[in-house]
Amino acid sequence: MELLTSPEAWIAFATLTALELVLGIDNIIFISILVDKLPPERREFARRLGLFMAMFMRIGLLLVLAWIVGLVQPLFTVLGQAISGRDLILILGGLFLVWKSTTEIHGSLEGEEGHAAAAVKTTFAAVLLQIMLIDLVFSLDSIITAVGMVDDVRIMIAAVIASVGLMMLFATPIGRFVSDHPTIKMLALSFLVVVGVVLIAEGFDHHVPKGYVYFAMAFSLGVEMLNIRTRKRAKKVVDLHSPYEAPSAEADRH
Repeated sequence: MELLTSPEAWIAFATLTALELVLGIDNIIFISILVDKLPPERREFARRLGLFMAMFMRIGLLLVLAWIVGLVQPLFTVLGQAISGRDLILILGGLFLVWKSTTEIHGSLEGEEGHAAAAVKTTFAAVLLQIMLIDLVFSLDSIITAVGMVDDVRIMIAAVIASVGLMMLFATPIGRFVSDHPTIKMLALSFLVVVGVVLIAEGFDHHVPKGYVYFAMAFSLGVEMLNIRTRKRAKKVVDLHSPYEAPSAEADRH
């Protein structure tokens, strides 16, 4: 009860939930692109299962905080750069994200044949495995941020559950929007490449403020939304002015 009546606890909960939502945008986009390769009837289940796995993975990491703290201890040195367990996970996760996003961009540029080949090779288990791998990277980054902001594990767990619940609410419309607009999908894949590079840089202790990345993403998305609206308006104008030839009585007789 003391925690529930504490204004500081509620402020920390709201702040951390908002932060988890922002950090979860990349995860939602990645999951949406992956499940798009599955049959339509299985996409929604895979999307929700992927977010559930992300939630349980984050809660599990919160419950082993001592292990997370130990991940920042140097394991080995490469060219004078100390590499910890956390750095290693971020570097490998960033490389995986760059590779996967580049592969998806290549598959999209190949056209229908590339999409058909990718769809045949992709299985439900393969998609879930890839979701789990990237969930681990995003969860670790998110939890380390949470540990630096809040001291009470109960607040962290509540914020994680609330943020994943909100992500589930918006994941389906976001996924459908990305799937229905190829230019948005290409934009999302390009930014996932950028996020992968940022993760690799973080692994080598080169901090890149994520605010810059998210601002660039929001700005590019805003420009693309204007482009989509302009194309729709232009299409309406063309349809409005296109001549409609009604069948003549002579043609009806024949």
